[in-house]
Amino acid sequence: MTISLLHIRFARLNALLATALLLPGLVLAQAAGGPAPAPRSAELPPPAAQSVDPNQYVIGPGDALQVFVWRNPDLTATVPVRPDGKISTPLVEDMVAVGKTPSQLARDIEKVLSEYVRSPTVNVIVNQPVGAYSQIQIIGQVTKPGSLPYRAGMKVLDAVLIVGGLTQFAAGNRAKIVRTVDNHKQQIRVKLDALVNKGDMSQNLDLRPGDVLVVPESIF
Repeated sequence: MTISLLHIRFARLNALLATALLLPGLVLAQAAGGPAPAPRSAELPPPAAQSVDPNQYVIGPGDALQVFVWRNPDLTATVPVRPDGKISTPLVEDMVAVGKTPSQLARDIEKVLSEYVRSPTVNVIVNQPVGAYSQIQIIGQVTKPGSLPYRAGMKVLDAVLIVGGLTQFAAGNRAKIVRTVDNHKQQIRVKLDALVNKGDMSQNLDLRPGDVLVVPESIF
C-alpha cells in the first residue's frame, strides 16, 4: 500500500515537472500572438495592384514608380520621375519614363536588364500619380474650370459633376475632348447637354490621363 502511494506521488511530481518545463514556451507563444511564424523567403512579395491602367496611363514628371523585378529583389526599387523625365534603378541608369505607359516602361527596362539577368520580368507600378500627364483639364463654360487628378475608370460625367456642372451660357452639345495619342491631337465630340439634362449615358465617355474637356460658350 505504501509502495503504491509512493508511485502515485512520483507520477504526480513528474507531471508537475513536465508542466513547468512547457509553461515558459506556452507563455511566450501566447505573448507573441500564436506560434512562431515560419521562416520567410528572401523573395519580395508581388507588388500591389495600382490604381491606374498600366496600358493607358501616361507617366509624367513627379510620379512615384515602383519598379518590381521578379525574383530579383536587389533590382527592385521605388523611384521618383525626375524633372528631366528620367528614372534610375539598379543596373538601369537614366531611363526615359515620361510619355510612356507603365507597361511600355517595363518592357524598356527588361531590354536593358536582359544584358545582366536571364529573361527578366519587370512590373512598373505607379504608386503616386501626380505628374502633369495624370491630370484632366476642364476649360470653358463650367462652374469651376481647372485641373482634376485622374483616377482609373473616370468618365465625363464624373469630371463635370466635380467642377460643379455647366453654366447657363454653356453650349454643352458642342463640347469636345482633346486627346493626345502618339503625339497627335484628337478631338472627340461629346454632347454634354444630352448627358447632363437628358440622361443620355451613351455620351458618358471614358476619360484618359492628359485629356482636355472643352465646353464652348453658346452663341445665343
